[in-house]
Amino acid sequence: LCVCVMCLCAEFDDAANLLAANPDATTISIDEPSDIPKKKHGRLQQPGREEDDELLGTDDSDKTELLAGQKKSAPFWTFEYYQTFFDVDTYQVLDRIKGSVFPVPGKNFVRLYIRSNPDLYGPFWICATLVFAIAVSGNLSNFFIHLGKPTYHYVPEFRKVSIAATTIYAYAWLVPLALWGFLMWRNSKVMNIVSYSFLEIVCVYGYSLFIYIPTAILWIIPQKVVRWVLVIFSLCLSGSVLVMTFWPAVRDDNRRIALATVAAIVLLHALLAVGCLAYFFDAPELDFPAPNIPIHNGTTVITKMQ
Repeated sequence: LCVCVMCLCAEFDDAANLLAANPDATTISIDEPSDIPKKKHGRLQQPGREEDDELLGTDDSDKTELLAGQKKSAPFWTFEYYQTFFDVDTYQVLDRIKGSVFPVPGKNFVRLYIRSNPDLYGPFWICATLVFAIAVSGNLSNFFIHLGKPTYHYVPEFRKVSIAATTIYAYAWLVPLALWGFLMWRNSKVMNIVSYSFLEIVCVYGYSLFIYIPTAILWIIPQKVVRWVLVIFSLCLSGSVLVMTFWPAVRDDNRRIALATVAAIVLLHALLAVGCLAYFFDAPELDFPAPNIPIHNGTTVITKMQ
């Protein structure tokens, strides 16, 4: 026993000498033997924790999977499917309107504003606002032109609303449908052609019509020169948006076909603006016969109403 005690004392003296020589040395306590495996286990688990979570599945991965399931598109016969087409906020709509009014040279409108989240909310309400702007402004323009004429009796023409709605919505849907079909057909023949979805093309055409809303309001001014200047100005802005968007899609095609496609796009856009101006604002005045007004001396006076 004395020998064992002397050995332990010698070992303690050696340990004390070592600690005095190197104070930073690591010591191990025999009172808490379970701490070492825990710390060691923690240090080993930390670097590969993310990989383990992906392989084994944790709460975070379950939440990610759940959110991914929510983003899946619903069937087309459900209301949720069409609700995604109107899932935009005010700031996105305003940015797209600004982009259509102030086009930036060299910037693609689809890639810059539409590709991340194409919508039908903006195009629908822009077309609806344009319909009423053209119809109301056309009636007001006709009223101001004949204001002060004693033989003129103002009658609002409500049929202009239906005519304007048919024209605007037909243009905003049928022309993009034709262009989408043409691009799909050419894409099957030329591999380098950029393809746009039908929703993206409708979105571009819808936002490009916004500039015609203030233009239609200013068409109330009864000056043909002012009206035609406004038409040319608005056509240059909206037409440039269409050209800068669809020219990259067809520039790798045959040169004549590419130029003819862009020319057709601009021509149809110009026909819409000129047609609305000519029909709703510069329509020829029709003469309507006024009723016969008898006079006491037996003669009849026939007045002419415009």
